[in-house]
Amino acid sequence: MMISPEGQLTDSKRKIAFSEEYPGWHGYIEWEKYPEKRARAAALLAQYRFPPPPEFQLGPIPDTNPVLDGLRWKLWHKAVGGPLKNVPEESWRIVLEEKHPEMLHLLQFPYNGEPPKSLTAAEPITPNPLHFVRNHGGIPEIDGDKFFLELDGLVKFPKKLSLAELQNEELFPRQSSLVTIQCSGTRRIEQIAEYAGEGDEMINAPWAEGAIGTAQWTGVSLKKVIKYCGGLIDGAKHLELYGAETYFKHEQVQNYLVSVPWSKVKANEVLLAWEMNGKPLPKIHGYPLRVVVFGYIGARSVKWLYRIKAITHPSRAPVQAKEYLYFNGQVGKHNQSMTQGIQIQEMPVSSAIMSPWNKDVVIHDGKMIVKGWAYSGGGRWPERVEVSPDGGFVWYAVPLENLSKKHKFAWRTWHIELPVDAEGWLELVVRCWDNSLNTQPTFVRSAWNWGLHVTSSCHRIKVYSVNTSKEATRKRMKQFEEHGESFLPLTRPTHEFPLQTDEEYEKFWASHDPRDVED
Repeated sequence: MMISPEGQLTDSKRKIAFSEEYPGWHGYIEWEKYPEKRARAAALLAQYRFPPPPEFQLGPIPDTNPVLDGLRWKLWHKAVGGPLKNVPEESWRIVLEEKHPEMLHLLQFPYNGEPPKSLTAAEPITPNPLHFVRNHGGIPEIDGDKFFLELDGLVKFPKKLSLAELQNEELFPRQSSLVTIQCSGTRRIEQIAEYAGEGDEMINAPWAEGAIGTAQWTGVSLKKVIKYCGGLIDGAKHLELYGAETYFKHEQVQNYLVSVPWSKVKANEVLLAWEMNGKPLPKIHGYPLRVVVFGYIGARSVKWLYRIKAITHPSRAPVQAKEYLYFNGQVGKHNQSMTQGIQIQEMPVSSAIMSPWNKDVVIHDGKMIVKGWAYSGGGRWPERVEVSPDGGFVWYAVPLENLSKKHKFAWRTWHIELPVDAEGWLELVVRCWDNSLNTQPTFVRSAWNWGLHVTSSCHRIKVYSVNTSKEATRKRMKQFEEHGESFLPLTRPTHEFPLQTDEEYEKFWASHDPRDVED
């Protein structure tokens, strides 16, 4: 637990030392402009002893909701104190207000959550309450009327723009785009099940298949805003994006920073959004203003955006330079260095089966209904989705009419009546081919990496097949119905009515050779 040091700052002094930067910007402390303030917070944190990360990989993942509570992150905020002291509780209140009651809360704080499997791909456009959330800090509560966006660095005319000015169509043409955002941790639990890797409860949260969502985002292209500032100067090639939350890394405090290249911005593929599916951004998704980077890893789509700085090289901030790195399989705890990892930007082709679920019993008539999603980043899109009922030997293409509408930067949901003759335990597999004919690695182990990012391998689930097109199976299932007995759970032995009567058993052996013979 956190140990309280002697002579620590009182709450009143910490409110002054680490005060909110502006009225109406609750939960936002500016760290990047004040290195002395960052140093003071680091010195304060160094006086405490904090608990280690919880172990959730070498044993079973907790069967609770929330799965993990984020104790370390809560204690870091409380140790800094001042306006951050109650941020964990305030953020959880917003989660309960804005998200669907059936969300799977992977991490209570900073909040990480995904929708239940049955609702993840139920619609081509994800309803706001069901869109996954991947936060790196608390949720600031910023008054839209008092908000402004600062643009500085290597731009010809640095400016501060209010939300009203950004929304003024006489200044900036409005843009609305359908975009899928995917976390690089999507399907991480499959990598964890294969081999344990890095185990920070926030950075390496145990995501399932729901860390992906699609929304209609409305705002202004960052390219137009940079043009309004007179363009880039002095060799600027990247835009550094600042989020208002406080982020902790090795007991150092900072704001959330990443960057995107100008080449991405000038293609009108970086949107400053204030609207999500026709409604103002929910607080949990970045109100009043966020970034949506088309086709990139979700970590680049900064929420609670308050500053954009033009720079000559990619950001050196930890989220950009030291996290979200894809390592070779031989790189791990004993030998990793940041420059060995590939910074993850565009997401590769991927897909998932959302129905049935792993270890489900599926009673069918020779055709099994299978549903899911498919996606490819970087402006590529799913062209074909294939499903196998036998572990990947035979593949059936999803009929094109069973795929949702094609978009350049969005997923496609799909369903298929999969021909299945075999009974018992089967392995269903899905793979996607995008418009560049990229497809997925066959096995999880082919994509495993120390950071457990980008589980792009074919998605596999095991189901128990009961095929009622077979006469014997149909009769047996009718017996269950007549006796009023559930077939589930699968593993429960059936004693109430036998598979064969004694008479049937003896009749069989009367006309067949015995188990053992004498000559």
